[in-house]
Amino acid sequence: MTKFEKGKALNPNEVVGYQDGGIVSMELLHNEQGSITLFAFSKGQQLSPHSAPLDAFIQVTDGEMIMVLDGEEHLVKSGEVFMIPATHVHAVRADQDFKMIITMVKS
Repeated sequence: MTKFEKGKALNPNEVVGYQDGGIVSMELLHNEQGSITLFAFSKGQQLSPHSAPLDAFIQVTDGEMIMVLDGEEHLVKSGEVFMIPATHVHAVRADQDFKMIITMVKS
């Protein structure tokens, strides 16, 4: 895993690695306005339905994920982005390995 240094370019796919049977995360920024976190989900992992008080901007950087938003499934592939409005119920499923950046901000 690469150490993040402010003011230096990084490749998010090199910062977090896959862990067989797990979810790996690294928070790059966290303050009162929001956060930026990198995630690597191994195949078969998931996050159960939940909501958050902040808007979320998802960027898939490797593989593809299933995002369930308000009960509807969406396939989000590498290079694509997905918006989750604050307070909306959502869940994540990894039918294959995938990595993402999630940026959460106050609206």
